[in-house]
Amino acid sequence: MNDVARLAGVSIKTVSRVVNDEPGVHPATAERVLSAIEQLGFRRNLGARNLRRGSSTGTLGLVLEDVANPFYSLLTRAVEKVARAHGRQVLTGSSDEDPTRERELALEFCSRRVDGLLVVPAGTQHGYLVPEMRAGTPVVFLDRPAGDVVADTVLVDNLGGTAAAVRHLVSFGHRRIAFLGDAPDIFTAGERLRGFREGCVTAGLQFDEDLVVMGPHDERTVAAALHAVESRPDPATAVVTGNNRITVYAVRALAGRSRRPALVGFDDFELADLLKPPVSVVAHDVSVLGRVAAELLFARLDGDTAPPRRVVLPVGLLARGSGEVAPA
Repeated sequence: MNDVARLAGVSIKTVSRVVNDEPGVHPATAERVLSAIEQLGFRRNLGARNLRRGSSTGTLGLVLEDVANPFYSLLTRAVEKVARAHGRQVLTGSSDEDPTRERELALEFCSRRVDGLLVVPAGTQHGYLVPEMRAGTPVVFLDRPAGDVVADTVLVDNLGGTAAAVRHLVSFGHRRIAFLGDAPDIFTAGERLRGFREGCVTAGLQFDEDLVVMGPHDERTVAAALHAVESRPDPATAVVTGNNRITVYAVRALAGRSRRPALVGFDDFELADLLKPPVSVVAHDVSVLGRVAAELLFARLDGDTAPPRRVVLPVGLLARGSGEVAPA
């Protein structure tokens, strides 16, 4: 501001009045100040300005696992749509499934005085957010719950989804069903494994640990896992995959094969319905997940003081062909 004042030939107080749209500045003087601002590339610090005024900064923070994952891209768009309707912008960062990175991002957003925070947890320790929550920053967790704080949370029916996938495969005669899941310490992966186990028990199948391969996974490990479960003396004839990325890796590993196991994936993905065969999935509307979480956040910003809510969104099985194959 000193540089702007010198260039415009006015006091720092006058620059402050122009920047903050305060009355009492002659139009010609204001024009000189604005011209100096443009020449110098000066940008006012909206966060500091609004903090002094005790008003909204017009921003939300959104911490995701990986914005490159199409799942989280859809989630972000849904949050942005709700935010725009409320006159807010969304700041987004990827934790890369690293609890330390998650904490850094969340606290960085809070230091920028975001109006509220949405977090897809990477870890199970969230006590670091308690001071921010007590200071009035609402926090909503989505896709996974927080580990050690009580807050609004929006989930999908992970357990029911994989149980439904098992029932579907059993209805086509499969008795040896494998499960390829993400790292078991991730909430969604653990819940989907639990649903798979319950689905097997309910269907009268013996749960076989040798047919369960947990991650983290990449293209190589998924191909190796498929080979392992299909090479056993009593091989798997069907596979349930625990998320969209694992499903895509499985589809690549199975491409070109004349004989392949039946396949049901958790999470829909782009072009799944156009593959040969089209991929059957346990689907849920990712946009609804983002929208409901954002609406919960804005309800808190609007003064809602009800106890924290836990919302579980339904899932549904889309039968497209890959899961409707009888055992060879």
